[in-house]
Amino acid sequence: MASTIVAQRYANSLIGLATEKNIVDEISKDMQLVQSVFSENREFLAVMSNPIIRHHKKLAILKGIFEKNVNPVTFSVMNLLTEKNREGMLLAIAEEYQSLLNDQQGIQKAQVISASTLTDAQRAEITATVVKITGKKVVLEEKINEQLIGGYVLKIGDTQIDTSVKKHLMDLRVQLV
Repeated sequence: MASTIVAQRYANSLIGLATEKNIVDEISKDMQLVQSVFSENREFLAVMSNPIIRHHKKLAILKGIFEKNVNPVTFSVMNLLTEKNREGMLLAIAEEYQSLLNDQQGIQKAQVISASTLTDAQRAEITATVVKITGKKVVLEEKINEQLIGGYVLKIGDTQIDTSVKKHLMDLRVQLV
């Protein structure tokens, strides 16, 4: 919980600085790069979170990966995080930055998990549902899980709408037992 609050504070400061310098989109791309590096390499997160590894070594790793690929403002934040022994929070800060930017731009991310690929009509219906619920522009992430048998699971923030056949079968099983 406390780490989430700290990540929010760093992300708030970063988005404020990015807005002031008119580089919000550039910093957003940097944060997406950070997220992709962390998601593609789980060991990287382990190294950044490991208290045994010295901070100057972590900074050297960050320099090698990011210094020439990100805005100097982004790298200065990374440098600050290593000075404050918080380099393990880099992923949380990147995610929080993206969340704050989406809020600022009126964008709602939603995830739909379905048994098969959605048709254009289904996609439009789900998008319209999310717009109706949130009143924001929608960015829809689609995943396929054949175990759902049919229907879909829609996740909007902390809310989940489950219309899958698997859930209906589970509900029926509970009622019969």
